[in-house]
Amino acid sequence: MVSQIADIYHNLITELPAHVVLVAVSKTKSADEIMELYNCGHLTFGESKAQEMAAKYEALPKDIQWHMVGHLQTNKVKYIAPFVKLIHSVDSFKLLKTINKEALKNERIIDCLLQIHIADEETKFGMDFSEAMDIFESEEFRELKNIRIRGLMGMATFTDDVQKIRKEFKQLRFDFNMMKKNFFHDDDNFNQRSMGMSDDWAVAIGEGSTMVRIGSSLFGKRNT
Repeated sequence: MVSQIADIYHNLITELPAHVVLVAVSKTKSADEIMELYNCGHLTFGESKAQEMAAKYEALPKDIQWHMVGHLQTNKVKYIAPFVKLIHSVDSFKLLKTINKEALKNERIIDCLLQIHIADEETKFGMDFSEAMDIFESEEFRELKNIRIRGLMGMATFTDDVQKIRKEFKQLRFDFNMMKKNFFHDDDNFNQRSMGMSDDWAVAIGEGSTMVRIGSSLFGKRNT
């Protein structure tokens, strides 16, 4: 299994365009499995639970860049605020304000993506486009000095219908372009579209993804 992870990783990297960041989603995976990718030179890992990420941060090399890709509760932000590289899953203004508060405590600026709901599935998290626009238009948002909005994240419907998936990723890119034009046209930091997972990353890249979140295709079936 050790060499298989490395082989899969090297094959995947050759398929990804140079501008696309691979976030290796390591939730439920062991330190040894993570180190297999780390020893290949990979430094960007994604977790979905704050306390699991914090434990791995303590146990693993400190040059790893940890991304929060799962739903984040406000009372868990404090566990990752000292070190998290990027939070993909900001799905409410309340959460964004909590991240800002915890970042201030740690004398940091934390990079964030707003998670936009683009799928038909109600079980997926994310805010509506109009909610995100309301945030950016508010005076309260402009007072948040310890967060930096880097772009958007979205999760497509879990389906075999490639055209449906493509349409949803197109929608996220449209939303990104609208927000860029209206609020971030002079901000080079607003440049990330996190979309695409193990089953749909190729479609996502075709629709402009700059960051793919891949777990099971790298590590195999998730541990429970």
